Amino acid sequence: MIENIKISSIIIARDEEANIRRCIESQLDCIDEIIVLVDDRTIDRTLEIIKSFKNVKCNLIKWMGYSGTKQYAVSLTSNEWIFWIDADEAITPALADELIEFKNIKPVFEAYSVPRIANFLGRWILHSGWYPGRITRLFNKNKVKFSEKDVHERLLTNGSIGRFNSDLEHYTDPNIKHYFQKFNHYTTLAAEELSKNGKQFRITDISIRPFVFFIKLYILKRGFLDGIQGFILAIFSSAYVFVKYCKLWELKNNLDTKK
Repeated sequence: MIENIKISSIIIARDEEANIRRCIESQLDCIDEIIVLVDDRTIDRTLEIIKSFKNVKCNLIKWMGYSGTKQYAVSLTSNEWIFWIDADEAITPALADELIEFKNIKPVFEAYSVPRIANFLGRWILHSGWYPGRITRLFNKNKVKFSEKDVHERLLTNGSIGRFNSDLEHYTDPNIKHYFQKFNHYTTLAAEELSKNGKQFRITDISIRPFVFFIKLYILKRGFLDGIQGFILAIFSSAYVFVKYCKLWELKNNLDTKK
């Protein structure tokens, strides 16, 4: 007889009052334990909203980086299987059904990926290289760990990864202001990661690479089928590449005066 599997979820949040309720509510029927770590720099109603859910475990913590904070969240869980979900994401009813079915089988893999669909400026992006945007999210914590990258951390697995078929929703950027609030932070982290890994700046990184990235997203990945949002996304993404490498140049030339 197969013993029922129980799943814990981990969430890290900072100033997520617009998203956190949707994220938690989407899990209530399929996740057995919900762990939320709230960055102590949070200034909105995120903590208040989380505490309105009686069965959600919440800790206020000092930021330890993306990977370190998530790994700490894993250490607080009481179940072997973990579902990593960001505060601006939500489990669809179809994915919830798949997770419930998973609890009654003997897992074949140590980790499972899900297709992720992103909502950008009010539109679900179905092209632009964003969909299905598979990402590994369900994993056995005794066999899988987070990478130590400062940005775009991922799960490190051995062997093949199983696949769920239903979408995880990602409410990535409801407006342009929100996009650029993240933009500066993430381009800095990405430049620092490149520098740490020994990447040398080349003029083609800012003269050619951003243009090539635009062509890839808008033409080759058919971003033009995503309407005006697809065009904006391609432009913004190429600008991200441009600024990331400008910041790498800045670091390599010791021009960064930030202390």
